[in-house]
Order: sequence, then structure tokens, then C-alpha cells
Amino acid sequence: MANVGGNLKAEQDREVSDGITRFLKDWSGGDDAAKERLMGIVYEDLRNRARHLMSKERADHTLQPTALVHEAIMRLGEAEGLKWDDRGHFFGIFTRIMRQVLVDHARAHVAIKRGNSNQHVSTDEIEIAEDESIKTVVEVDGALEKLEAIDERQAMIVEMRFFGGLSIPEIAETLGISERTVAREWGSARLWLKRELG
Repeated sequence: MANVGGNLKAEQDREVSDGITRFLKDWSGGDDAAKERLMGIVYEDLRNRARHLMSKERADHTLQPTALVHEAIMRLGEAEGLKWDDRGHFFGIFTRIMRQVLVDHARAHVAIKRGNSNQHVSTDEIEIAEDESIKTVVEVDGALEKLEAIDERQAMIVEMRFFGGLSIPEIAETLGISERTVAREWGSARLWLKRELG
């Protein structure tokens, strides 16, 4: 009985994934209505990922999960010329945009606290900021930029795990590599980040 339920769920997941890929292809071909249909399918998933991500933030964070998703969707809509491959490609790009939104929000928050919204905030300056969650977001972002220069795939894995809440199987599907490889590189990247962030 459990196998029947598991097979049904797997079949439903495949249908949803196929639908997402189909709408992405249509959107790439210039069908704007496909984008709206796509968002109807993935919206709750995106909110759940944002909710998971924001659950690690401070309780008084001014950016709510729904607002994070809406801001990311808006930025996605402003991007031109995107050609989508599949579901994994979409979630990879969306994760990158959510990362950018969170980092921009954290930097703006620090600037406002210092009374100068135009002040440039470097990673070094944020190290002395009081708010640990803001520090974490910006520092992880800075460390990821360094990791990208050393090992781009490991940086992508960290980005998807930390900012996108993707599971090991989802990352493996997105990158087209085995789950074992993702797990091994995730472990290696975590050790590197731990040393980098001190």
C-alpha cells in the first residue's frame, strides 16, 4: 500500500515537473501567458522555500517570506532574454535572485541603522555590525563570491542549499550530477566556509 502511495506521488511530481518545463519552454519562446501559468504552479513552492529561508532569520526581520518571493518575481520579470532549460534551471536562477534580494535588504538595513542610506557597506564593515543575522547573510554572500572563484560548482551548491532551501536530490537534478557528488561537495564547501567565516 505504501508503494502504491509512493508511486502515485512520484507520478504526480513528474507531471508537475513536466508541466513546469513545458511552460518554461513556452515562456522562452515569447509566450508571456506561460509565465503566469508557471507562477500559478510554483508559487506555493517558492513561498515554502522563502518561509524556510526566513525561519533562519531574526524574529523582527522586516522582509516577510511573501514579500521576498514577490520581490524576486518582480526582478525575474525585469530580466530579459532568459532562455529556460528546465525546472532545475528555473529554481537555480530564482535562488540566485532571492540571494540578491536578501543581501540588498541586509545592506540597506545596515546603512539605515548608520543614518546614511547612501553609505557603501563593505563586508569588513559589516563584521562589526551588531545584528548577527544581517552579518551572516552578507558574510555568506561575500564568502560565496570567493568560493565561486575557486570552485564554481561548490558555490552553486551552497547557494541552492543556503539561499534556496533545495534538497540534495533537487540540487543533483538541477546540476545534472549524482546525489553522492552533491553530498560530498556540500560537505567540502561547508568546511571551507567554516574556515572562511571563522
